[in-house]
Amino acid sequence: MAGKGRGRGLGISALVVGLLGLALAIGAFGYGRGAYGVGTLPGRGMAPTYGPGERIVWERLDGSEVRRGDVVVFSAPDRYRSGGVVAQRVIGVGGDRVACCTLVGSDERVTVDGKPLKEPYVGGGDADGVHRPYDVTVPRGRLFLLGDDRADSVDSRFFAADHEGTVSVDAVRGRVLDGDRTGPVLLGSALLLGAVLVVVGVGLGIGALAVRRRKAPPVPPAPWPVQPAGG
Repeated sequence: MAGKGRGRGLGISALVVGLLGLALAIGAFGYGRGAYGVGTLPGRGMAPTYGPGERIVWERLDGSEVRRGDVVVFSAPDRYRSGGVVAQRVIGVGGDRVACCTLVGSDERVTVDGKPLKEPYVGGGDADGVHRPYDVTVPRGRLFLLGDDRADSVDSRFFAADHEGTVSVDAVRGRVLDGDRTGPVLLGSALLLGAVLVVVGVGLGIGALAVRRRKAPPVPPAPWPVQPAGG
């Protein structure tokens, strides 16, 4: 009876731990798929911030939530047919006037509403890159996007015939996480913990079966004859 009791206790523990781990793993995986995306950059248009082949993580959000300076992942199959992840930096939002370029000291600078941008992220410090002047007023609900390597990025500058090169906010899939990746790390930890709990639950279940199948040891005979009581 003691073995059956221990087996039942282990079985209950196995069920509780296993189900808890399964729920945690499924919940973390489902939430992570809905909240974040992961991809690899095919080219060097965002160098030196992100190099070719670098893996990036982005948080999924509505395009109306992005701000100037954000690096966004977006979909534009009519412009980019490679099938890879397209990531560029938001330079102008709806209503902004973006122009290139203004000489500030010895440096050429992109301006937004007449104010030169400070762009420490630009590759080689070259804010122009291809000597292709532009002066664009960004329509409402659209974004003007540039790569950080201005000499090697196919961005809004090259699609002037299509809404002056701007991209609809509806095309944005998310904003690239730069530095603080607390959310994805916590989700990864929760997924790992869930998997460990499932394994522990399986181990407890195997232990419960082993205990319940174990036969009670036989009682050895007495080394001397036992007289019946009252004999």
